[in-house]
Amino acid sequence: MPEAYIVDAIRTPIGKKNGGLSTVHPIDLGAHILKSLVERTGIDASEVDDVVFGCVDAIGGQAGNIARMSWLAAGLPQHVPGVTVDRQCGSSQQAIQFGAQAILSGTADLIIAGGVQNMSQIPISAAMIVGKEYGFTTPTSESTSWTERYGDQEVSQFKGAEMIADKWDISREDLEKWALQSHERAKAAIAEGRFDNEIVPLGDATVDEGPRETSLEKMASLNVLVEGGKLTAAVASQISDGASALLLASEEAVAKHGLKPRARIHHMSARGDDPIFMLSAPIPATQHALAKTGLTIEDIDLIEINEAFAPVVLAWIKEIGADPAKVNVNGGAIALGHPLGATGTKLMATLLNELERTGGRYGLLTICEGGGTANVTIIERIEQ
Repeated sequence: MPEAYIVDAIRTPIGKKNGGLSTVHPIDLGAHILKSLVERTGIDASEVDDVVFGCVDAIGGQAGNIARMSWLAAGLPQHVPGVTVDRQCGSSQQAIQFGAQAILSGTADLIIAGGVQNMSQIPISAAMIVGKEYGFTTPTSESTSWTERYGDQEVSQFKGAEMIADKWDISREDLEKWALQSHERAKAAIAEGRFDNEIVPLGDATVDEGPRETSLEKMASLNVLVEGGKLTAAVASQISDGASALLLASEEAVAKHGLKPRARIHHMSARGDDPIFMLSAPIPATQHALAKTGLTIEDIDLIEINEAFAPVVLAWIKEIGADPAKVNVNGGAIALGHPLGATGTKLMATLLNELERTGGRYGLLTICEGGGTANVTIIERIEQ
């Protein structure tokens, strides 16, 4: 069987809203991470077959196929193409999977997969703000076919997160305990230098800016997002800026270029769930992935599940039966941020480095996505 290897994975520090990366043009964010990856791996950039980038709300400085624009802005060879992927929050995870699929099919040997997002400059759902100028109130409201199937009920991540908390009987206190743990784990990881090998500084941005000094008492004092609900801003992912990328290679490319792979892609898939719940799909996606591979959740040494909202993670843990001590061990998006299109490869970089630090074998990455879908990627660390 052919193999798809991860040679290296890097990311910028994750900047908070209006923080250290907020004034950097999205193309320049992407260019920085691409140039840094080429330099760090020592690859001949002319040998790259494609650049696959995730990006959400591709308007303004994120429009016009930012994968291609970033590559060119980095001063890299013009003959190398690029393509931009939008699978919402899982966009750069999907970029990894598209790149690996190309390698496994034998149609490519070197792929750079990554993502970029500047949410300070282009807020989440900015594309919908523009859409209102053309008569669309939401992405689905004017669709008769959608309304026939799902009615006119609200379709939003906030509603979905509340529904998940209710269905899986997760209390506000449980949500806030997980959020506090996320901050504590993230601060410990930063203090211990666990992210140092994956972070490429940009200007004055040298460290993740998201983790806060907080407490259960402070969280308990916040107003809920919707009347009668359980969620507050404290249990949601942060608005963030950043870029991330990794190099994927075939066996032939590894030999030809003298590369040292750090992991292999063991499994990749995606599954959908109820789009009104929206954020619950990591559950059936993980069940499908484990069934396909023959692995159990006990076989997985480390897990990164994106903390879009705390109930997403807690419901997944309940349903899958995962050990919480293996989940988001260095904190998650509640503390470290969620730069949408860049999050997938950002989490993969963290997963890879933590597997190496702890000596684990298998790592699982899953991300909930708008529209009620989720990707699952399982990697196997290669012992050096």
